[in-house]
Amino acid sequence: MVDLEKTALRLGMVPLVDAAPLIVARDKGFFARQGLEVQLSVESSWASIRDKVVAGVLDGAQMLAPMPIAATLGIDAVGVPMVTAMSLNLNGNSIAVSEALYQEMGLSPCEPVAAGQALRTLLTRDRKLGRRKRVFAHVFPFSAHHYELRYWLAASGIDPDRDLRLEVVPPPLMVQALLDGRIDACCVGAPWGAAAESAGAGYRVISSFQIWNHSPEKVLAVTDEWAQRHPQTHRALVAALIASCRWLDQPEHRLEAAQLLIDSGAVDAPPATLRAALDASAIGAPHSGQLVFHAGAANFPWITHAVWFIEQMRRWRQVTEEVDALTVAANVYRPDIYREAAARVGVAVPDEDGKSEGHHASPWTLDTRSGPIIMGSDRFFDGQTFVNCAAAPLLTAGRDPG
Repeated sequence: MVDLEKTALRLGMVPLVDAAPLIVARDKGFFARQGLEVQLSVESSWASIRDKVVAGVLDGAQMLAPMPIAATLGIDAVGVPMVTAMSLNLNGNSIAVSEALYQEMGLSPCEPVAAGQALRTLLTRDRKLGRRKRVFAHVFPFSAHHYELRYWLAASGIDPDRDLRLEVVPPPLMVQALLDGRIDACCVGAPWGAAAESAGAGYRVISSFQIWNHSPEKVLAVTDEWAQRHPQTHRALVAALIASCRWLDQPEHRLEAAQLLIDSGAVDAPPATLRAALDASAIGAPHSGQLVFHAGAANFPWITHAVWFIEQMRRWRQVTEEVDALTVAANVYRPDIYREAAARVGVAVPDEDGKSEGHHASPWTLDTRSGPIIMGSDRFFDGQTFVNCAAAPLLTAGRDPG
């Protein structure tokens, strides 16, 4: 085994189902097999996670995919360069509305175009009647939730900065905020959308899968300084989590994984919602929206995913036009480290660092030197595609429609 610079680690996580790779890696021995002894720290908010990683209280953490980019750009009030060498999962978010708003929207069935049209009609009526702006919550300014919510609203003809008010609420507090009437809707990760339904606080009307099939969600992040001081430990950590994600994506393991989450006590939500979020019966269904932890190169840190997030930051005026998206993305997202770690656990890896988005409505095959990878669909609900011009040289296998 390779000598590690550090073997005892402390990692942060937020109470969400997509923290499962960390819990499983600890409880099923994947960390130990890489020579690591890991303690998990459950944090109440994403800001707490970020601050403790920056302060060195945590060696690394589960983070929202755009967080290390924002930290590196210095737009998060911290300004500490971070890196991620792996994604922890795809999908998992949902937009839930309060029971009152659900009744006003009159949705049946729920799908993004109809829901957007119903909400736009309602907000137009509210404005004419002089009613208060509706409050929609997301989990962090630099989160996939925030950008997915804005993407859906804008594509539906709703100005998220004019027609309603956006607010940040930590995931575990979303259900109570809906019950209290403090917010009218939220975009939040599993299991909190289902927990809102279970508590009678609201209904899920759209999943993040419906907005953008297999969109990136959480990543493993460390500071750039930590990664440089602990290169072998970093690769061992990524290798352990890849193995954990691979185990999680085997359908026969999902019930056991749900029980590990329940037994850990890390996610204080009804056990039924945790089991439902990891239900294996819907895996692979075209529009299941289920959490994906490993299949379809889910763990690969696609640089073009980072570019997409930076373009959303630019669209919503979080960064200026002068930011070089590709350079920033390539500094933060590190497929080179991923490939070295993946080799330790025998996982096929993409040959290219980027891929297009929006061209595939069904599974397709990515041929690589290490073997074919069955990729998931990547369709946006409004039919848009994304191939950043600056990132085009990164693309090969994902460029053509399947």
